[in-house]
Amino acid sequence: MAGEGNRGYRQSMPDRSRTPGKKRDLNQRAFDIVQAICDDEEKAPDEAPPKDPAAVALGRRGGLKGGKARAAKMTDEQRSASARNAARARWEKKPTS
Repeated sequence: MAGEGNRGYRQSMPDRSRTPGKKRDLNQRAFDIVQAICDDEEKAPDEAPPKDPAAVALGRRGGLKGGKARAAKMTDEQRSASARNAARARWEKKPTS
């Protein structure tokens, strides 16, 4: 074997990157990794399957009449209690500033 006479001496590999001209420090590599991860997460919502237009229309129709139908079935006391809870929830919201 070559270099058997120098057992106590270790020669390291030469410093060079796999792609010439792209030497990056640790922070730049970390930034690239985070960007790659974030790019993958942003693409995920685009991969959602398309929605059935008939089902969307049906759900919208149900949503448009839902509150009125619910209020019609409630007694006066129940409507009052629901309104009171809604007002309390609105007032308890913390301001966004």
